[in-house]
Amino acid sequence: MEGVNASVTLRVLTVDDWPAWRDARLAALADAPHAFRFGVEGWRNGGEQQWHERFLVPGTYNLLAEMDGRLAGMARGVRADDGVRELRSVWVAPAARGRGVGDRLIEAVVSWATTFGATALRLSVVPANEAAIALYRRHGFADTDEPDALLPDGVTREQVMVKPLPKGPT
Repeated sequence: MEGVNASVTLRVLTVDDWPAWRDARLAALADAPHAFRFGVEGWRNGGEQQWHERFLVPGTYNLLAEMDGRLAGMARGVRADDGVRELRSVWVAPAARGRGVGDRLIEAVVSWATTFGATALRLSVVPANEAAIALYRRHGFADTDEPDALLPDGVTREQVMVKPLPKGPT
């Protein structure tokens, strides 16, 4: 694959970076509306406060990936409960797919979760998103029987996957 070893830069976002996150999230929703529970309509008109508040939630880890100075992807880590962290909002830009961006994003969130002593990393994925499911399985995530949120069709539920984490630094 051409460019698999291309230079991927990850940027951890701070509260002041919410506009960059907004732009990336809107790009993700426009590119792959089928991959997310909530579509672009629910976010496009979100005011500054709505976007800013996402960065005020304690225990979050927001990443953007760049290649050649362009947006290549995004991911978010969120503190859940009982030593579990969640992987959310994973997206890789079309031009960056197949070039290791998703791998780097997931590895960074796994490292973050492990650093904070999480025992597992959990995610929810739309069952029809086969490329994402394959990526998650390559990184050690396994299906669970845990029911998750209903999708907009009112019938299908998101698929829950979990990856046990090694004991990290305390």
